[in-house]
Amino acid sequence: MGSVSLKIGDGTAKFRRSTVCSSAANILMIFSVITTNLFALYAFTSSTKHTTNILYQPNKNLSLISEQVTLILREIDLSQKKLVQMEKHLLGYESLDLSTPHIANELKLFLNRHHLPLGKDSKTGITEMVSSVGHSCEKSSDLLSKYMGYKAYGHCPDDWSVAQKLILRGCEPLPRRRCFAKTISKVGLQPFPISLWKPFVGGSINNNKSIVNWSGFSCKSFECLNGEKGCFGCFDLVNGYENLRFVKSRSKNDFVVDDVLALGSGGIRIGFDVVGGGSGSLAAVMAHRNVTVVTSTLDVDAPFSEFIAARGLFPLFISLDHRFPFYDNVFDLVRAAGSGLDGVGDKEERLEFFMFDIDRILRPGGLFWLDNLCCDNEEKKKVMTRLIERFGYKKLKWVVGEKVGDDASGKSVVLLSAVLQKPVRV
Repeated sequence: MGSVSLKIGDGTAKFRRSTVCSSAANILMIFSVITTNLFALYAFTSSTKHTTNILYQPNKNLSLISEQVTLILREIDLSQKKLVQMEKHLLGYESLDLSTPHIANELKLFLNRHHLPLGKDSKTGITEMVSSVGHSCEKSSDLLSKYMGYKAYGHCPDDWSVAQKLILRGCEPLPRRRCFAKTISKVGLQPFPISLWKPFVGGSINNNKSIVNWSGFSCKSFECLNGEKGCFGCFDLVNGYENLRFVKSRSKNDFVVDDVLALGSGGIRIGFDVVGGGSGSLAAVMAHRNVTVVTSTLDVDAPFSEFIAARGLFPLFISLDHRFPFYDNVFDLVRAAGSGLDGVGDKEERLEFFMFDIDRILRPGGLFWLDNLCCDNEEKKKVMTRLIERFGYKKLKWVVGEKVGDDASGKSVVLLSAVLQKPVRV
């Protein structure tokens, strides 16, 4: 059994392990033993120097020994308390002060530690399980209490916007709740694979509000999503360019799926569209080629998750700061759109953390598809090039080109597109 932990530094709590603080425990226990022996040595050495007096004063000697034993026990107790505090500090699962009056009762119940029914696990050292909640939730405790302020066993409040705010503030994963989520009857959905490009019977839902389940947007149907600024045109699967995307190239930087799959020599089966997945069109195109693709989403500007699901595809609701919830070396292909990488941040270190997590989930020999990264300055291009060289990826395809930007200035921007192959590392 591997390491039993959930990420804490960037947003989650851990299972308590006796081995996590082994070094600190050893130091404290050694200190306690040495202190105990010194007190005992002092007590008995002093007594041997005054044997005659001790024989005549037995009550005084017993009293002295009793005091020394009391001091020793007190030191051991203090050392144990310090060890517990150090362990809690290192594990970090008590960052939320549950004694605060405004903390919702449901949140307190969820975060309480639960001891294993059979005691300590002999293989892992686990003694209790701690519920996962983002470490950054402490900074948004009021909002988190609002999210958890519901009636148990009742209907969950319409708080989609609250959950979204918490995730964007780094409070991820969100705690589980004991309430029933709002359910909507999904009438008129097409069967797969027709649903990939025609999700609804008749091609539209005629502004039927009964099958959508989102709040926070003025648009309450799939039809009016076509004008949403967050992904202009990507919800129109009939007209425009969306149904030709990844199939027909508009510039030398736009790679088509068949060319990318050919570089994988027939070994591409599962993929991850990590940023810039839009309405899930890459996953739809790949589905026609018997390749399963998971699409990462965040419903910031539009309800991407529900639209992707309506197409019969798999949306993964997760922020870019969250560690990808996949095992190591599992994906044959990972695509990252350059427009989405801008959301990772400007600092080189943040980009490195992000890219190392992509490298972790990509199998040796797998392909990393960097799609139209905007290199608006030479420094940004150098940073990405240096990072790719550090990984030692083989450049199967590398194209630098220019195109007119999307803003009103009309200036051209430099774009980098590449297909890179992960090496085998020993």
